Amino acid sequence: MTRLAGDPLYRRHRFPADVIAHAVWLYFRFPLSLRMVEDLVAKRGIIVSHQTVRLWAEKFGRHFANEIRRRSAGRLGDKWHLDEVVITIQGKKRWLWRAVDQDGFVLDALVQSRRNAKATKRLMRKLLKGQGRSPRVMITGKLRS
Repeated sequence: MTRLAGDPLYRRHRFPADVIAHAVWLYFRFPLSLRMVEDLVAKRGIIVSHQTVRLWAEKFGRHFANEIRRRSAGRLGDKWHLDEVVITIQGKKRWLWRAVDQDGFVLDALVQSRRNAKATKRLMRKLLKGQGRSPRVMITGKLRS
């Protein structure tokens, strides 16, 4: 991660870019709380507060996500799994549609307040257009939806 050092995104920060990148990576990669990340970084001799980790995650999280997406473009699997799940958000029933490749990389997700086949087809068209190539196999739950 030494290439991050010259990145203007990290300018005027007290800690080096490698430390910031490691803390943000820990927070987003593993199901850790901000305080757990603070403890893990402290074990390496770097004292930061959980609030600092939170601010770093807010500022640099989107940048990291875009980099991961950019690097993984074109390397997705050719077997896609499409799934519909009913979830509850704030006590209300919602439908979650997800497209995942064979390696578990989430291609896209859509949450709807009601079942809407038209929106789901739009999601599929967007996926196919964005990937540039169609998958070899699409696996569904074999339900009418």
